[in-house]
This record gives sequence, structure tokens and C-alpha cells, in this order.
Amino acid sequence: MLDRATVDSLMSGTHTDPYAVLGMHTLQQQLWVRALLPGAGSVEVIETRSGRCLASLVRHEGSDLFEGVVPRRRNHFAYQLRIDWGTHRQLLDDPYRFPPQLREMDVWLFSEGNHQRPYEFLGAHPIQVEGVPGVRFAVWAPNAQRVSVVGSFNNWDGRRHMLRLHRACGVWECFVPHAGQGDLYKFEILAANGSLLLKADPYAFRAEIRPQTASVVQRLPSWIAPTEERRLANAHAAPISIYEVHPGSWRRNSDNGWLSYDEMAQQLVGYAKDMGFTHIELMPVHEHPFDGSWGYQPTGLYAPTARFGTPEQFSSLVARAHEQGIGVLIDWVPGHFPDDPHGLARFDGSHLYEHADPREGFHQDWNTLIYNFGRNEVRNFLVGNAFYWIERFGIDGLRVDAVASMLYRDYSRAEGQWVPNQFGGRENLEAIAFLRQANQVISRERGEAVTMAEESTSFPGVSHAVDNGGLGFSYKWNMGWMNDTLRYMQKDPVHRRHHHDQMTFGLMYAFSENFVLPLSHDEVVHGKGSLLSRMPGDEWQRFANLRAYFGFMWGHPGKKLLFMGGEFGQVGEWNADRSLDWHLLERPLHQGMQRLVRDLNRVLHDFPALHRVDFNPTGFEWLVPDDHENSVLAFARHDGAGGVVIVACNFTPVTRHDYRIGVSQPGAYREIINTDNIVYGGSGAGNGSVHSAQQHAHGRSDSLSLTLPPLATVMLVREGGQ
Repeated sequence: MLDRATVDSLMSGTHTDPYAVLGMHTLQQQLWVRALLPGAGSVEVIETRSGRCLASLVRHEGSDLFEGVVPRRRNHFAYQLRIDWGTHRQLLDDPYRFPPQLREMDVWLFSEGNHQRPYEFLGAHPIQVEGVPGVRFAVWAPNAQRVSVVGSFNNWDGRRHMLRLHRACGVWECFVPHAGQGDLYKFEILAANGSLLLKADPYAFRAEIRPQTASVVQRLPSWIAPTEERRLANAHAAPISIYEVHPGSWRRNSDNGWLSYDEMAQQLVGYAKDMGFTHIELMPVHEHPFDGSWGYQPTGLYAPTARFGTPEQFSSLVARAHEQGIGVLIDWVPGHFPDDPHGLARFDGSHLYEHADPREGFHQDWNTLIYNFGRNEVRNFLVGNAFYWIERFGIDGLRVDAVASMLYRDYSRAEGQWVPNQFGGRENLEAIAFLRQANQVISRERGEAVTMAEESTSFPGVSHAVDNGGLGFSYKWNMGWMNDTLRYMQKDPVHRRHHHDQMTFGLMYAFSENFVLPLSHDEVVHGKGSLLSRMPGDEWQRFANLRAYFGFMWGHPGKKLLFMGGEFGQVGEWNADRSLDWHLLERPLHQGMQRLVRDLNRVLHDFPALHRVDFNPTGFEWLVPDDHENSVLAFARHDGAGGVVIVACNFTPVTRHDYRIGVSQPGAYREIINTDNIVYGGSGAGNGSVHSAQQHAHGRSDSLSLTLPPLATVMLVREGGQ
């Protein structure tokens, strides 16, 4: 029988190799069975094949360890334990009789940082072993003394299902018979210093809704095949107009509760389709404990938040969007994570996912922890996660949050508060390598999907190919354009002539990256007010200014992104705790704003000159860049096949009659957008069909005589050129 010290270590949960003593073992030519079953009254060994009782185990004195010899047997066999719990009897398969289930190749690739799909073997996976249904659990915790899985299937007792260690790579695993889909669980980790930690599964595909923090056993979502349709819809030459949405506050149900994923599939997708948006971008849907973080402090990167439903329902939302021709993007947060005790922080008692040195591992802006991008297993966790959302949910792409904070070691840090890289520089070489790896894997394996960087610095080549020295993103948010143009639009028109370059400067670098023009949630929070409230003038002028700005934006090179509410002129600042003010659509000016955005999306789709050559200077031509005094600018967009759209903006409340704009292509032009149209709430000034005349203007021999309405943008298409 076992010695007292071994029994005590099993009872206290400090034994580091329970598989060496529990289960069935041949000892001195006898077949022994040992089981640790806290709370059991008696235990019998039942042969699975015949159902016969072959032995009764004896309780080790003063413990809940049962052991005994199986008489007349020499060879191992499949068995079950019949347990008398006092109130009932139960027949269970012994988890310690099953062999290891992980492939050595998987754990080795993971330790080397080269496993593209670590989610296929780490975490909780319902499987069958030897015909027995159960769940295979696996977790990376290399510095733990002992790891157990605890949950609703074992009364949360860490002594019932202790894991075995793959010593070379620090991965622990076990098969728990009879556990299954929907069971709650966590990992109980005995750290090297003796402290006991209770952690959610980093690879959990489902989690409890806050404030509860357990993981939920969930089958791996099915593989989603790529399609040519989605590849074309996400391409550089495609018309892309993104509707950014916070799922918890876009619209509430009749009880002021969140919409479910199923309700979003009907309402949100239908609305985006009707409005002409090509993509919906969801702010982070990863599980997160604090509503006020809007999802940007995730604790469950692999789990769609339970606030709105199940992973299956989220899959249905994406599928429904694709059926309607709408792409789905999600915000992805690989730069930092919160220090909640059930999360990744000091996961096995050591600084496993984060840097130990706070100068590298603590984010001062958000009081969060920074991933150790130089560690193979951490890169695997993150790269695999990016791939998981695309491959298992069919996501069209990832908008990567706060890339600038990842690229620089001195981001938001004073001198002496950061650690230089190995060459003495400020660039975070490990983070750069990680981003390149993630983008390369996605590009190589799922070429239909895209990545978008929220990056606010002048770091070169963010959206250039890795082979050309870039970071490999498909697109980059143009934060400079957004800041400059919003500052301009907030100024009283009388002063705009002094700041004309804020509207034109973006064209100095517009083709250095593949840009998305973002009017995101960040521009309507923290006291900034809504887009509409930031426009100057009386009510009519505020609406006119915003309509003119939208017209300028949709005409400008770059893909478009607009945060929810902006499309109908939300008056108040965004509040994540309540619905948008949909009642405003009872008012004509708000109806007009919504109608304009719908029409802008329509012309963006219908006229290739507005989208086909977004990232090459051949698709853009200045016509009037320098009319500071009148606050007028005009430019042409070209599709590379003879099609042209003229965009002219008047950012003063004065109508400009007979305003001549030189054009390179003579002919007849017709107005396709006029933000001053009466149907949008404007004054109705404008143009119908206009013919060019051989009259010199702006260095060109042909010109158009236009009426430029007050505080308005007009777009005209050359007939026969589309």
C-alpha cells in the first residue's frame, strides 16, 4: 500500500505526478487499483466488458484514498468504479486509467511557436476515448507544481481530476470521462510558491456571463470554407463602407436589455444592408468582465461574449450577414490584457503571458498587462486566436486595436521608464515580428480575409507586404486625416480660409498606405460630443456642415468607416449603457442625414471611380486645391478605365454661383450627389446636367460652370465614362 507521505500529498493536492500512483498499476506481479474520491463511502472495481464486480477497494486510514488488489488478474483491462456516495450510487469511468491523448507533434510545435491552430488541442474538447464520452482538457502552465481541472462535474474539488504533465513543454492534460458540453470548469493551479490559483481557460470557446467567471465546455466551431465572393468584397479595389457597432448599445430590446446575436442577425444586418454599408465592424466580442471597457480588456479571447448568446448564435450572425452580402469585421485586442485574478495575469504563479519587468509588462494608460511577444507559446496563443476567428467563424477580417502601443517600447513612457531593444532602440522588435507573423499566416492561409491596423504614428509600411519590409496589414486607419479634417470642420466657416491645408494635407501621404478613413467611436466619447454637436452654427448649419463633411469623406481616396449613430445625426455623445436615439428619425433633418449616407454608399458602390483606385495616385487628380479665400476645394476620382467623378466642396454658408472648375475630360456631367438637396434637408441649390465649355480654368482648357451650394459637397459623373 502507499506510504503515508504519498497519501498525504494526494489528499492535500500537492502531489506532482498523480498518474504515477492513481489508476491501475502492476506492482510486484499484482494488479492494483487506486482512486482518490473525497466524500465516497465505498468503492468497487467493475469490469466494463462483463459488468462484474472484481474487487472492493479499501479506504486508506484517515483519507479518501481507496486502493486494493484485483485478484486473479495480471493484465490491464477496461474498468469502472462503482461509488457509494451515501445518498446515491454512481458508476464512473476512472480518469486515471486512460492514456495521454495529446499528440507529441502538437505540443512540440506549440513550444516552438509554430502551431497555427493551438486551439485544436489546448482547452476543453468533447471527445470519445475507447468508446467513453468525456472531455479532454489541456493547458499550458510550465511553472506549476500541480494542475487540476475543477468544475460542475467534480464538485469543484481539485483532487478529483489532476492533470499529467508533458515535462518538455509545460503542457498539462487529462481526459475526464462523462464531462460534456455545457459543463462549467476552471483550472486549479498550485504555483511554485505554494499558492493556489483558480483560472479560467485561456482557450475556452465559451464563458459564463459576468460577473461569473467560469469557462464552459463547448465544441470547437465548425470550419468555414473561404469563398471567392468574400475575397472580392474585401479587396483593395472593392467599394468598402464599414458600419462600426457597439453590440450592447446599437439598439436595445423592449426591456432595455441587450439584443441577442439572433436579434442582431435580423435587425442589424437588415439595417446595414438597407443603408448600403458593405461591412459591419463589431467592437470586441471577446469575453470581458467589465462592461465599461467596451470589450477592449478581454479575458476570453477565444469566447464570443455570453452577453448576447452562444457561439452557435454568433456563427449564425456572421452567416446571416454573408447571405446578405455584408462582411463582418471584429476588433481584436492582442496588445494588452487585464489583471483580473481569473485571467492570464501570473497564470501559473509566474509571469507567463506578460513580461515580469513592469517597464515592459505594464501598460500605464490602461492599467493592463502587456503580452510577452518574444515567447513562442504566447505568440502561438495570439496568432492562433486571429486565425481561429477567421477559420472557425468566417470573419472577414480583424481591426487590430492600439497597434502604435505595440510598436514602441517607450509608448506613453517617460525617459528611464522603458527598456530599449537589443540594439538600443525604441522599436518593440518582438511585437513587430508577431504582427508580421500573424498577418503572413492570415494572408497565406485565408487570403480572402483582411487585417486593419489602428495605428496613429508614422511607422513606415504598416500596410505593405512583409516581403517588402512592411508589417503586412491589408489596411491602416488614417488617424491623421481624421484629426485634421475634424479640427477644420469644427471651426466657424469665417475662419476656415486660414486652415485650408487641414483638408488638403492628407493628400500629401494618402497613397503611402492602404488607408481607411475612420470616424470611429473614439471621436464621440469622453466629452468630445457627437459628430453633429461638434459642427458650428445653428441647427440647420450643423446638419449642413456634417452632410458636407460626409460628402467630402465619401469622395476622398480611402475606404470608409462610420460609427453607429453618425449616419442619422445622433445629437448626444455616445453612451454605451443605452440605445442610440432612434426616435430622432421622426425629425426631417435626421431623416435627411440618414438618406444622404444611404445614397453616398449607393454611389460609392455604383461608380468605380470612387473606389477602384483608392491607393494609387493615378486614381486622384486635384482640380482646385488652393482656393483658401472661398474655402472651396475640388478634385477628380478616376477608375483607370476612363470613368471619372468630380467632387467639389464649399465649406462656407455662401452659395457660389458660376464657379468654374477646370476639368481634364470635356463632356457632359450630371450631378449624382448634392448634400444640399432638399431631400437631405438642404436648401435645394445645385446643378442638373452640366456641359463643359472650352474656357480656361485652373490650368485646364475645359471647365465646368457650377453652382456650389452653401456648406455642401456635390459629386458629378462624366456621362459615358462609367
